[in-house]
Amino acid sequence: MSGGYVLAIDQGTTSSRAILFDDKQRIAGLGQMEFTQHFPASGWVEHVPEEIWATVLRTAKTALKRAGVSATQVAAIGITNQRETTVVWDRATGKAIHNAIVWQDRRTSRVIERLRAAGHEKMVSRKTGLLLDPYFSATKISWILDNVKGARKRAERGELAFGTIDSYLIWRLTNGAVHATDASNASRTLLYNISTGEWDDDLLELFRVPQAMLPEVKDNADDFGTSERGLLGAAIAIRGAAGDQQAATIGQACFAPGMMKSTYGTGCFALINTGPDMVRSRNRLLTTIVYRLDGKTTYALEGAIFVAGASVQWLRDKLRLFKDTSDVGALADEADRSSTVYLVPAFVGLGAPWWDADARGAIYGLTRNSGPTDFARAALESVAYQTQDLLTAMRKDWTGAGGTVLRVDGGMVASDWTMQFLSDILDVPVDRPTILETTALGAAWLAGHKAGVWPDMEGFSKRWALDRQFTPTMEAGLRRRKLAGWRDAVRRTLTR
Repeated sequence: MSGGYVLAIDQGTTSSRAILFDDKQRIAGLGQMEFTQHFPASGWVEHVPEEIWATVLRTAKTALKRAGVSATQVAAIGITNQRETTVVWDRATGKAIHNAIVWQDRRTSRVIERLRAAGHEKMVSRKTGLLLDPYFSATKISWILDNVKGARKRAERGELAFGTIDSYLIWRLTNGAVHATDASNASRTLLYNISTGEWDDDLLELFRVPQAMLPEVKDNADDFGTSERGLLGAAIAIRGAAGDQQAATIGQACFAPGMMKSTYGTGCFALINTGPDMVRSRNRLLTTIVYRLDGKTTYALEGAIFVAGASVQWLRDKLRLFKDTSDVGALADEADRSSTVYLVPAFVGLGAPWWDADARGAIYGLTRNSGPTDFARAALESVAYQTQDLLTAMRKDWTGAGGTVLRVDGGMVASDWTMQFLSDILDVPVDRPTILETTALGAAWLAGHKAGVWPDMEGFSKRWALDRQFTPTMEAGLRRRKLAGWRDAVRRTLTR
């Protein structure tokens, strides 16, 4: 007998989380586990799929246990995931034939350059809303097929399956009964036509990906099968799936055109809802599917920043400036206010609106007086500067982005210092919600609404609650000077 509980599986880039929500959308139980990051070569990033699966299963059990809730009381499971990360597995065994290639990975940069030089980007962008970049899944799939012995022939025979992490988890949860993805994740592969809503033959041919590998594409709130009874203690319906940034947009209740959210985790991703209209960017932003419900597609403009919180982890793990990432705000606040140190965190290239895969991280403005406090401040400030680049591009692309109020979520937004600086640099209000787990909440709403135990879109929106609004206080001249210094630092870092 199920109740109003919904289990959200939030499989991220550095950790897996499971959050159990009750029928009032309150957190009842939570489990989280970090997993290993593998860097086999410069610019390469991999995960072990079996480790991801193990952490997902363990955190789901932990969330149920901490809530004191049986699996029989859970109405549905919703899944949200790190997007673009690519897994290819054996249909017979369910085992991956290679480590997952992570969205941050740049190993296919040369392939992308050849495709761009051959004039393919215009066609790809028209069909997918995306740009040619190693970030997306298509060239990752082809790399695995070309570098694992016999893989390409096996894929053509239908023996191998491709999936982003959502699809891989659905396969594992259903013991191979369901090979499916949702429209938002499909739209991030470079293989899916966002106008027709289908895998595209021209794109499959261009990227040399066999059709037989691909999952079925479903609505974001849909029937994704049922979990195997033995995994969590009862069979649970899987009724929602969305890429992490789309799920966060839903969790922030950004359902109306013009509403914007930005998530600050490992990277930073800003999406603005453009409704049923596909806004084609002239400033190298992405046009993407934010959700498809009841067969109706809603689009967004998106800007992707590859490194946000990851720069703080770098300060902690590589430079060892502090022991806990929560210390970075206090350290930054100690920095000399007149410091003009800029960190351009291009550790894996620069994302929107620059899209320079070969750029690498750089620090500018160092003096003999520079120290840990300046590094901390520069890392946090870089997040705001990169967000300003995205907002500027959005306003150039679409008039609906003019009077934006930014809703924020992700681990970094707990820092009042960072959020105030963000508001100052953007010169817009920044709204932080009471529930910061908006990515998981969005996945939970998709599943809970589909299962009939959570409210509709309007009812869900009414429950969104503000924790604090940050408003601009920075003098306009200082803002201009800081942004000019940032743009000069970026210009010096770009390779093309």
